[in-house]
Amino acid sequence: MSFIKVMFPVRSSVYALHCPVSAPFLIAGERSGQVNVFDFKEQKVTHVLQHHKLPVFDIKTVPSKNELLLSSEDGTVSVWDLPSMKMLYNFKVSSDTVRVISISPDEKTAAFGCKDNKIRIFKLDDYSLISELDQHTLPITSLQFSPDGKYLLSGSRDAQLKIWNTSGYTMDMNIPAHLFSVYSIAFHPELPYFATASRDKSIKIWNSENFELKKTLSFEKGYEMHRLSINKIVWDLENRLISVSDDKLVKVWEVSLEL
Repeated sequence: MSFIKVMFPVRSSVYALHCPVSAPFLIAGERSGQVNVFDFKEQKVTHVLQHHKLPVFDIKTVPSKNELLLSSEDGTVSVWDLPSMKMLYNFKVSSDTVRVISISPDEKTAAFGCKDNKIRIFKLDDYSLISELDQHTLPITSLQFSPDGKYLLSGSRDAQLKIWNTSGYTMDMNIPAHLFSVYSIAFHPELPYFATASRDKSIKIWNSENFELKKTLSFEKGYEMHRLSINKIVWDLENRLISVSDDKLVKVWEVSLEL
């Protein structure tokens, strides 16, 4: 939990970071649209991807296809060959920003959350559109498939958390989860829980089987919370929850497993 080193310089604000499971890379997407690929083995930036001219908001990989997906404010998603870092495709998803990507566990579908309030589901074998979900009333800010692939969870600036059944992409449940935007959704790596983080400066822990609220981390509950919007959360391998915020702090939470 201490500073190690500066990895590499960037031209503009970093909006997305991703480490593929299948390659020793740290991939950083910038506000400028530039994407840097840092190779941990060579300890340097080995590729600079400069296709997008507007900010890159999310980065995901499809290990079974060895493909890298970048989503941008230009409304498109570009697909890259991971070993060679050559662009394979670029397709239109929305007329506005594609804010977030989630890949299904079976790697057959990808969900794209957009600024036009819609979620679009595409097949990963040919990148054709399967479904369009339009129940949110404000831009989509977070998306996450459940580990078993049965559900897709979405969060929005409308502060709602929606549970979609992936068998037909019908909405099973709508939860007024937060007071403001739901910026991040993270499933626990082993236990049946997930966490949500919000612009309202709170983190909530939910049961992933019945979607009941189990714990709220907030100022009102007596926790020393972030002072500004919580933008991202992730579980580490020691069952700790890590959060980052506009207040420029990283907080590490020991979450009781007896929720």
